[in-house]
Amino acid sequence: MQSDPNPPLRVALFTDTFFEPNGVATLSRQFARFAQARCLPLLIVRGSSQTSFTRDGCIETQQLKRGLAAVPLDIDLYFDPLLLRHKQIVLDRIAEFKPDLIHITGPGDLGFLGLWISHALRIPLVASWHTNLHEYLAKRLNLALHLLPESILRRLARTVEEQSLRGLLRFYRTARFTLAPNQMLVDLIQKSTKTPSFLIHHGVDLEGFKPAPESHSADRPFCIGYVGRLTTEKNVRLFAELERKLIAAGEQNFGFLIVGEGGQQRWLEKHLRRAELPGVLRGEHLAAAFHQMDAFVFPSRTDTFGLVILEAMASGVPVILAPETGQRIGIDSGVSGFLSEDFTASLQLLMHKPELRDSMSRAARAFAQNNSWDHVFEQLYDTYAEGLSITNQRRAEKEALV
Repeated sequence: MQSDPNPPLRVALFTDTFFEPNGVATLSRQFARFAQARCLPLLIVRGSSQTSFTRDGCIETQQLKRGLAAVPLDIDLYFDPLLLRHKQIVLDRIAEFKPDLIHITGPGDLGFLGLWISHALRIPLVASWHTNLHEYLAKRLNLALHLLPESILRRLARTVEEQSLRGLLRFYRTARFTLAPNQMLVDLIQKSTKTPSFLIHHGVDLEGFKPAPESHSADRPFCIGYVGRLTTEKNVRLFAELERKLIAAGEQNFGFLIVGEGGQQRWLEKHLRRAELPGVLRGEHLAAAFHQMDAFVFPSRTDTFGLVILEAMASGVPVILAPETGQRIGIDSGVSGFLSEDFTASLQLLMHKPELRDSMSRAARAFAQNNSWDHVFEQLYDTYAEGLSITNQRRAEKEALV
């Protein structure tokens, strides 16, 4: 029996998050689903409450227990500085799996472990950038030290952001090539690291997230929705300001549905009068929450993409985004949603022009339909092959010059 002349790439994915409520975890789970459906060999190395190994068809999963030294970063998200103690387990697993490349999802504990393994075994390393950690750090610093004089706090936050960005870029320089979710980041990383960088698109489950089967009743309150972590860097305190402005403008028939958990949850519960905060929702419950929404407001200015935005659009919900976030995704303002500094005015347009909301709902669904997960991962495997080809050729040329 002849062997396949072009066998599929064998990928080892080191992901810092898998089941948690965030975009990287969603992408990692969808990656596993895609690989299983296509019978593509995939080894997933991730953190867990216990160390164990499982094999399910083409998918192998090595779980590593985080220890007492693990530091909480967010809801159900930890960094274990001593995770390298599992290195022999992972070295043995990698030696058996024989990956063509190692893909890490960022500079977390599993990312550093994957980096070490790749260099120890001389396996090509691919690093994807999903989170603007430098901006997150600056936002959280502003909140923690808000009692300082504004001029001092502004300089301190700027210094922290600049230095942490330099550190992030040094980390990504260790990879053979990098992946990023928008062109602005691709250009920044490629310019700073002098290594190839490519787009990694984000997708949406078009079957799990669909428009509501029935139209909304005209006399019910207009539902303003949000899904995501309730943290400082997501700028969620804007919802209290938004509520005040809508009431001041004479609006009464509206409410908020804010899905998620985080450090700002209690603050929102205290300062919002017309909000329902059900916590984290998943699966059918999350889809049902989108069906209640008439508009989806995403006030974050730091997100590199925002998978929940695509989920809202797939559900036929017009989105209102900060310009920085909307431009990264490629939203055409006024068609499938708004890119606006004035969320109040945009919401009032949707409140009082149902025909505009209906047309935006259809356009939002159409936009999302161009972003299926299958298409995303088909492109990712093409990118893997292209990145390896380019970097292998560059290395061959360097060696020829020596």
